[in-house]
Amino acid sequence: MTDDINQLLDRARAEINGATDLRALEQLRVDWLGKKGRITELLKQLGAMPADQRKSYGERVNRAKEQIADQLDAKKQRLEQADLDARLSAESIDVTLPGRGEDVAGLHPITRTTQRIERLFGELGFESVSGPEIEDDFHNFAALNIPELHPARSTMDTFYVDQGKMVLRTHTSPVQIRTMESVVKSGRKPPIRIVCPGRVYRKDLDRTHSPMFHQIEGLYVAEGVSLADLKYDLHTFLTRFFEREVEMLFRPSYFPFVEPGADVHIRWEGGRWLEVLGCGVVHPNVLKAVGIDPERYSGYAFGMGIDRMAMLRYGVNDLRLFFENDLRFLEQFRDTGAAR
Repeated sequence: MTDDINQLLDRARAEINGATDLRALEQLRVDWLGKKGRITELLKQLGAMPADQRKSYGERVNRAKEQIADQLDAKKQRLEQADLDARLSAESIDVTLPGRGEDVAGLHPITRTTQRIERLFGELGFESVSGPEIEDDFHNFAALNIPELHPARSTMDTFYVDQGKMVLRTHTSPVQIRTMESVVKSGRKPPIRIVCPGRVYRKDLDRTHSPMFHQIEGLYVAEGVSLADLKYDLHTFLTRFFEREVEMLFRPSYFPFVEPGADVHIRWEGGRWLEVLGCGVVHPNVLKAVGIDPERYSGYAFGMGIDRMAMLRYGVNDLRLFFENDLRFLEQFRDTGAAR
């Protein structure tokens, strides 16, 4: 019986040494040590053997089992090392080859445009401030004199979150409200002169609109602020932004948070008038909502789409190009200079 076990070990050793890959080796492990394997079949014979032979026979079978397991493990290590060596050889890098070089990255055109607008308004005395993108009804609508039945509050236009209690802000005007509240609560008084850049969200999507886009709004509140101040600051900004003398036109328009309100048009290619932003004198109800006396203070506000300004500056005809991350498109802007 010892000779039978030795022969079995010789056979196992030969089969294991002959395995050429890990899959074949795993099959041998099942054939020899599995629940229906050859070693298991030997152990099943113990029950039919005389009692005085069972112990010694069982010990020999278990030693054989351990030897086969050790041989399988050793062969597995050799096969894994050979596989690793083959991969390393195939994937080796010739470090003496010349390098590919490094491409200089650049800021995204939206980032460039945002920085440019902030810098130009900073030169006019405006401070840049930011606020949360998820807003409550008061800051996004009520404090801005937007009535409850206004279309802007509709779920067709606005993204509601938290069971309709909060919204993804539809404009950056809530930052103006929060800033004025902060000034009043701190005991300070106007003047307030800020611009508020950031992401905003509306349910709209085509080549000139996106559900998420970038907007910047401005606010100036002080004693004696008038439309004349608004016109001067906007004309100065637009002339510097487009780097040419800009012919500008105010056309009456309606916005709940300003009175009077206007759309600003500039003379564009072919002599046509092109709308670029909205503006107006801050409505007294907005000042009252934040605790500022509208009898003593007045102000103006304006807002523009940063994405649209970038399209005009760089001659881009499809807004979606800014968000598709196509390097062929983005590489065109890397050498234009930061915040230009």
